[in-house]
Amino acid sequence: PDGWITTFRTGGSQVAAVRVDSGKTQEITVEIVASPTAKPGMYSIPLSAVGNSDSLRLELEAVVKGSYNLELSTPSGRLSDDITEGRSKQLRLTVKNTGTLPLDGLELSAQAPAQWSATFEPSKIERLDPGQTVELGATLNVPDKTIAGDYITTFTARNSQATASAVFRMTVKTSLLAGWVGILVILLALGMVYY
Repeated sequence: PDGWITTFRTGGSQVAAVRVDSGKTQEITVEIVASPTAKPGMYSIPLSAVGNSDSLRLELEAVVKGSYNLELSTPSGRLSDDITEGRSKQLRLTVKNTGTLPLDGLELSAQAPAQWSATFEPSKIERLDPGQTVELGATLNVPDKTIAGDYITTFTARNSQATASAVFRMTVKTSLLAGWVGILVILLALGMVYY
């Protein structure tokens, strides 16, 4: 069918033709990869071997049970935000089953910078049917005294059949209070020098 890929191999190498001597046998492996958009069902795949004076035909059947596919993003598609050091940030994430088979027991995790932490609500999705989207909350906690700058957190949804990740960029800003305290210390030091 359209979009499917067929590869012939012999002796581990991909081939387009083989030479078979008289009275001999040649073993050929056929690898068939279904199109990602193939709908579940039974497909007929005719194979032909054509020589100078003869041709052979064999009809294979392939059963497509469906595909597992998963997408992780945010409701707006935006994967960046800002946060103040020592605070937590509530994020909204969406998990969508873009495959043709249901996904069970999806677990959520985050790979965050050192000493950061992330929690999810809910922390597990029991079942996600094809085409279904679930929105969930993620809370990202940033420790005190985090240096201002851009940090990357990777959120992941996975089970044994599918995995999806979203890379989120957080811009950490220093606390306004810390800025005022810094200015006060500088002014105090200047006052003491002047005195």
